[in-house]
Amino acid sequence: MIRINLLPHRAEKRRVRQIQFAALCVISVVLGALLVGFVHAAISSRISYQERRNEYLKQETAILDKQIAEIKKLREETQSLLERKNVVENLQSTRSDVVHLLDQMLRILPEGVYLKTLKQTGNKINITGYAQTNARISTLMRAIENSPWLDSPSLGVIQASSAGGARVSEFTLTFNLTSTKDTAAPAKPAGAKG
Repeated sequence: MIRINLLPHRAEKRRVRQIQFAALCVISVVLGALLVGFVHAAISSRISYQERRNEYLKQETAILDKQIAEIKKLREETQSLLERKNVVENLQSTRSDVVHLLDQMLRILPEGVYLKTLKQTGNKINITGYAQTNARISTLMRAIENSPWLDSPSLGVIQASSAGGARVSEFTLTFNLTSTKDTAAPAKPAGAKG
């Protein structure tokens, strides 16, 4: 038997194609949405991972900053203690210098020389005084050169003046107080024993 299709076949094919097109569009949209969702999830996870790393680094940096501040404080305290130690050692090593200076001044001061002022700045000693004659000032300078604790006398000013009705010479003299380290332990010759 012969079948004749009286239905419009072109309309039927068009409807099938439209259904296929709609299905493909829906599938494409769903696949696109899945792809965008997957990419978004991947990027979000990367961002959150990097943010966690950044937060961890900030915490560690804060800890290291505290440690650096503590180290800096300790270094400052150490430097302060070393400076104090040096001052104490310096005072310890020079505490007998004044005693030696006064002792030497008593020993070397010739008769007829009177001191008005004695000023010490570091190892430099500056004295002002009166002498009956200029020869006594020369004697004082020679005694300073021969002293084991004093050296380098330098006469500043000599001028005639009167003190108590007598004619005297007023003078200013500068010399050095040698360090106790230089004079306390004389160097031994190279071949000397014990």
